Amino acid sequence: MYITIHEPDGVIQLESEQSFKDYTKDKTIMQAAGGLVFNEKNELLMIFRRGFWDLPKGKLDEGETIEQCAIREVQEETGLKNIKLGGFLTTTYHTYYYKGQTILKPSHWYKMENWGNETLIPQTEEDITAIQFVSKEKAYKLLDEMYPTIKLVVEQYF
Repeated sequence: MYITIHEPDGVIQLESEQSFKDYTKDKTIMQAAGGLVFNEKNELLMIFRRGFWDLPKGKLDEGETIEQCAIREVQEETGLKNIKLGGFLTTTYHTYYYKGQTILKPSHWYKMENWGNETLIPQTEEDITAIQFVSKEKAYKLLDEMYPTIKLVVEQYF
C-alpha cells in the first residue's frame, strides 16, 4: 500500500495499511467522486472555483455508490446531463480543516464522455464561476493554477 496525501502544509506518504489507520484515527473521512470529462474533440472539462482550475467532483450522499456520486456531481456542477461513465482512474487524497476538524477527502476519479452540444451551467452555489472544455495544450498551461491533486490527475490521465 502506498498513499500520497496532500495536506495544507505539504505532502506526506504512507506506505502501509497500519500507517494509514494511524493517520486517519483523528480525522473525519469524507468520500468524494468526480470525473475527467472528455468531449468528442478529446478536450477536458475544467471548472474554475475559488481562484483555481478544478475538475468536477463532490461528496458522496448516503445510499449512493461512488459511481453514482461521480455522475451526479458532474451533472450538478456543470449542467451536463448526457454523461457516459467510463472506467475508474485513480483515487487522490487531500486534507482540509473545517469547523475545527481535520477532514481527509479521498476523491475517486472516473473517465467520462460528453458528446453533443449541451449548455454548460456553472453551479454558483459551489463557487464555480466558469466552465470550459480545454485542449491538452491549454490544460498544461493551466497546471500552475490547479490544486495539487487536480494537477496530478490531469498530468497522469490527460
